Amino acid sequence: MRTLAVILPLSMIFTSVAQAQRGGGLSILRDAEIEHTIRDFAEPLFEAADLTPDSVDTYIVNDKSLNAFVAGGQNIFIHTGLIIEAKNYNELVGVLAHETGHITGGHITRFSDGLKGATAMTILGTLLGAAAIAAGSGDAGMALMLGGQHLGTRSYLKYSRTQESAADQAGLTILEKTHQSGEGLISFLDYLGDQELLSSYQQDPYARTHPVSIERISKLRQRVTSSPWYKAPPDPVMEYKFKRMQAKLFGYLKPGMTTLNKYPQSDQSVYARYARAFAYHKLHQVPEALREINSLIEELPKDPYFYETKGQILFENGFVREAGDAYRQAVKYLPSNPLIRVSFAQALLNTEDDALVDEALDSLKYALAKDPNNYFAWLQASIAYHRKGNEAMTRYASAERFLLAGDVRGAMVNAKFAMDNLPKNSTEWIRAQDILVTTQSNLSPNAQEKLPPLPDKKPDNDDQNGDHSLFFADR
Repeated sequence: MRTLAVILPLSMIFTSVAQAQRGGGLSILRDAEIEHTIRDFAEPLFEAADLTPDSVDTYIVNDKSLNAFVAGGQNIFIHTGLIIEAKNYNELVGVLAHETGHITGGHITRFSDGLKGATAMTILGTLLGAAAIAAGSGDAGMALMLGGQHLGTRSYLKYSRTQESAADQAGLTILEKTHQSGEGLISFLDYLGDQELLSSYQQDPYARTHPVSIERISKLRQRVTSSPWYKAPPDPVMEYKFKRMQAKLFGYLKPGMTTLNKYPQSDQSVYARYARAFAYHKLHQVPEALREINSLIEELPKDPYFYETKGQILFENGFVREAGDAYRQAVKYLPSNPLIRVSFAQALLNTEDDALVDEALDSLKYALAKDPNNYFAWLQASIAYHRKGNEAMTRYASAERFLLAGDVRGAMVNAKFAMDNLPKNSTEWIRAQDILVTTQSNLSPNAQEKLPPLPDKKPDNDDQNGDHSLFFADR
């Protein structure tokens, strides 16, 4: 029943999100390195705030505006625009500390209590639904999953000046506990203060949802300058990771020539070469892209993310087997990352070499155990099981995939077939039953009346491939 309670609301959220994909909206970016870097920055803050790091989720929103926000209690969303425009690691970690302060203060929860229940659930459901289905397509080292309603819904998640001041103080306490300066937060808020002089149309969303005042910045500056950590330099390791992440995002999101202008060939830093690898890839200059990424691999031969990027470049240009070799190296040096595992599996499956299917399945099973909401991983799993001739598991993987996509009927049909053909009481059989019950409950009363009762046993072999057309009755 606990499983069903979780699946039921999500299945409804996924439907609305899937429909919103066609019209655009919230866009979640998935990338192994960027997600890992953000967690490296954020988890010490969560611990200092007496939060369990695993209980706080962080998401990267593909949007060029400077913004970050908390939704649904303990979910922090950071815009790519904020990462790209931040002057240094200190500014970004200052914003993360501030948003963590909103979590410890329960500000979003309290604000939502002031809304009508349906409205609050609609807003938070839309945002969290988009985050939950973020998949990370295996054919790219970074990938986008569209979903949610228009970003204008963010205006509902607006903090009061009192909440902002409270989050400032909580954020500074967190920074002090981690021996970091709050100077970056002041620098960022000074920028926001300038933004408030612009018309609302020209402002970045952060300025609209996090109101700034002279009094607020003055109070913040007074505490920051009196902190023993005021002049503490940024951790050089963290600053390095920040610059790498920033360059990677810039190269991935900006036009190729824009990247080459910002990171010219005269700049042979790790960051510049990384950005140029993506720029050349976008410009379809494959030899140049490979030259840049290979130079990085030669310099840092155990870096998994460089191999992942090389795999992406090769795969997207038709060098599938070579891509598999690159991804295999990425998995070797970072075997625990589910996104890299899925990319590796996709490359293996696309070689169309049946001898590699088992290896692909092994990586997919590992990835899904850690990231069960990965739609693209379930798609690849259904392909792998089909290649193995395992129709029951093909249908089970398809049921999971359709559920995440919000296709209730597709999930129901495939879950029914999986239940009829999987060993009774196996983990997959139980999960298929959960999906079947959940999806049936989403049908109209008339459609539900046409459905047969759930089977209480695995059918005989003669019945395993029976007619399931009844489940399409009201399509």
